[in-house]
Amino acid sequence: MAVKPYPIDEILDKVDSIYEAIIIVAKRARQIHDDLRLEYNQRLETLKALTALPESEDETEGPANPDQLKLSIEFEKRPKPVELALDELRAGKISYRYKENINPFAKDTQGGS
Repeated sequence: MAVKPYPIDEILDKVDSIYEAIIIVAKRARQIHDDLRLEYNQRLETLKALTALPESEDETEGPANPDQLKLSIEFEKRPKPVELALDELRAGKISYRYKENINPFAKDTQGGS
């Protein structure tokens, strides 16, 4: 896997600081990873259902399924979630917002006792 440098200037044009960019990209990469894992598991279950063999109690580890190996290789060749998230940030496809700063320990300033 080759290292692909990203121009920091393009990233900083989209966000206020590099730390903010790291948080945004990391959260988006997790979302992408979860979607890819869900897709992989669904396709794997479909594949297992199509090629289901009667299980014997003696056989715990069978031969490798070539279709399953092909599926694994297909998912390994896809771009990594962090790379996809960085590309989305550079293209302006990621929208983000800040949580409202709610401090549960703040004193009530409205005089309600």
